[in-house]
Amino acid sequence: METRAIIGWNLRQLRVEKGLSQERLAFAAGLDRAYVGRVERGSENVTVSTLEMLAKVLEVPVAALFREPAKDEPQPAPLKAGRKFQRD
Repeated sequence: METRAIIGWNLRQLRVEKGLSQERLAFAAGLDRAYVGRVERGSENVTVSTLEMLAKVLEVPVAALFREPAKDEPQPAPLKAGRKFQRD
């Protein structure tokens, strides 16, 4: 697996674990949502500064974005579609 794909895999995994949509992650990191999507798909050559911003929002070290997934590790699951409404 190439590095961009590894970063994208980990970014999606960590984002979903935190319960963040691409839109919320992008907003918190000061990025465009479409850009975050391209990073997750491995089609964007992301800078170290951008990795630092994303890791900060996800509250993980930058190194967590470079962890190579096991060969049999399943694809990170997407978040359930739709907006989350808060109950009063």
